[in-house]
Amino acid sequence: MAEDLVLETWDLQCERNGREHRTAEMGCQQLVVRRGQPFTITLHFSGREYEEGVDKLAFNVETGPCPIETSGTRSHFAVTDFPDESGWSAVVQQQDGGSLSISLCSPPSARVGRYSLTLETSTGYQGTSCHIGDFVLLFNAWHPEDTVFLRDEDERCEYVLSQQGLIYQGARDYITSTPWNFGQFEDDILSICLKLLDTNPKFLRDQNRDCSRRNDPVYIGRVVSAMVNCNDEDRGVLAGRWDNHYEDGMSPMAWIGSVDILKRWKKFGCQPVKYGQCWVFAAVACTVMRCLGIPSRVVTNYNSAHDTNGNLVIDRYLNEMGEEDRRSKDMIWNFHCWVESWMARPDLAPGYDGWQALDPTPQEKSEGVFCCGPAPVKAIKEGDLQLKYDIPFVFAEVNADVVYWVVQRDGSQRKSTHSSVVGKNISTKSVGRDSREDITHTYKYPEGSEKEREVFAKAELEKRSLREEDEGLHLKIKLSEGANNGCDFDVFAVINNATDAERVCRLMLCARTASYNGTVGPQCGMKDLLNVTLAPWEEKSVPLRVLYEKYGESLTQDNLIKVVALLTEYQTGDVVVAIRDVYIQNPEIKIRILGEPMQKRKLVAEISLVNPLAAPLNNCVFVVEGAGLTDGQQIKELEEPVEPQAAAKFRLDFVPHQAGLRKLMVDFESDKLTGVKGYRNVIIAPQPK
Repeated sequence: MAEDLVLETWDLQCERNGREHRTAEMGCQQLVVRRGQPFTITLHFSGREYEEGVDKLAFNVETGPCPIETSGTRSHFAVTDFPDESGWSAVVQQQDGGSLSISLCSPPSARVGRYSLTLETSTGYQGTSCHIGDFVLLFNAWHPEDTVFLRDEDERCEYVLSQQGLIYQGARDYITSTPWNFGQFEDDILSICLKLLDTNPKFLRDQNRDCSRRNDPVYIGRVVSAMVNCNDEDRGVLAGRWDNHYEDGMSPMAWIGSVDILKRWKKFGCQPVKYGQCWVFAAVACTVMRCLGIPSRVVTNYNSAHDTNGNLVIDRYLNEMGEEDRRSKDMIWNFHCWVESWMARPDLAPGYDGWQALDPTPQEKSEGVFCCGPAPVKAIKEGDLQLKYDIPFVFAEVNADVVYWVVQRDGSQRKSTHSSVVGKNISTKSVGRDSREDITHTYKYPEGSEKEREVFAKAELEKRSLREEDEGLHLKIKLSEGANNGCDFDVFAVINNATDAERVCRLMLCARTASYNGTVGPQCGMKDLLNVTLAPWEEKSVPLRVLYEKYGESLTQDNLIKVVALLTEYQTGDVVVAIRDVYIQNPEIKIRILGEPMQKRKLVAEISLVNPLAAPLNNCVFVVEGAGLTDGQQIKELEEPVEPQAAAKFRLDFVPHQAGLRKLMVDFESDKLTGVKGYRNVIIAPQPK
């Protein structure tokens, strides 16, 4: 009788497997692998070697609190000669004396999550079992049979592996980008993402059913979309707030990355982190999805509609002074961000695979929970509103019509002839470059095209022609130069009489500070001309000077000023409305890198910003972070106020621990200037071997 086979030590080969599975940046302390792809472990036996035919080796893998074979959360499989495509398999790779290399592989449809791995050895009737460790299994965008498979390598690098990106903000006429540290491979982020899945109410209700559905990116996407906000008392990650009162937390404008937010959530026992707005919700969801292996990107829709009653018409009421007369529940946001994740949709008819919209910002309930999506972008474009999930809501965000009603003193209402248009310049960061990619065409057909009319007919919605009655009076708002924070600037109402007759009008021009979700603050400039006479075919330009002393106090952290122009013709009573959002530019943060950028070698960043205001800046703070560059967040509080036109500056020493292209991101806060962002790309050379 052969003596027992005794397992002495083993090696999960975290570093080698991490390299091959593109998870090395998660550190070599734990084994993290992607589904459907083999990984290698080494077993060392003492006493005698493994003998094929005499010794039997088998493995057990289990995930979740109640692993069951039939739920796909447990598998028992013996070491065989060739891999089994349909289930888990183990194959001997090579034997060298007492050491045995074994290649393990999961099916490409396996449940993702943390697994325990147990080895069972038996010789004759004698058997022992030994727990040899845990590993985490992720989705695999590199495997053709995984439902998140993405064909293009550059896209996989951007949407799964890149830890940094740009998020588009500002206004439709002035698109700005803000840097963001997704940091999905930073220390502890993976375990926090897995904790998020285990905190979700569906898991708490039925652990077996929830874990058995974790092979499906559609299910995971829906859970993540719900768990990034805390509106369902579900211990979600972020609390949203839009009223400019953020004293008991962090202003949404101050964050520069998801890592800090997720770590705070865990540290304070899964209490919601204060505060988020749409881009923060979207960016955190993007981090979680990328961390789990699902290709994802943050997209921004300009002039985004929030249509509460689903009729695709957003009515806004203005009085004769251009002020919102009564609040309508329907809103137009300057911009709104959500996430797109790439996945197949086997639950739908063919044709809806690819990018899916997921919106974690709490707006409307879906199946009783504040979440939205995944909605196939293809279904939004084609007007297939009945498919899962939440397509009518996203369809309205990019397609609703806005009608401005001007309420006269006697209470009568005049409909403005020009509607502003929703769903413009839908933007995301380009693959491999810091430029903007316009993806509007993926959401809708060209405006006014035959295809667009067909989509609206299919959706059983009227697309009213916006050019229904052209009165021959045209009105536009133009901006002179860029508007810089701390400076006065001019806006112009440009009026055009495109008829043969003289027109006599009243022009009301009014500027107000505003938030990106459409709410407005106090007036910071106005002009009311009661007698504007336009000769036939004449164009007139009327300036309005907006003074810093008027807007400085009430400018919100969104840095927006909403300019409204109302042109009323006396003879007919017709009203034309024009609205433009002016983005007030913050000063630039300058970043200089001193030293030779190399892994594990000290670098110095010189960071500075000039105070553009006429008053000193107090309580100045720089926050710096960058995945693979800094060790977490570096915070520098300046002791002295920064006088007008003087520079706030400091030097930061840091030692990059990862090679490759990285972004060093900076946020600047003070009492009068907040949420100022800057970044610098740094290429870190690998450490010489």
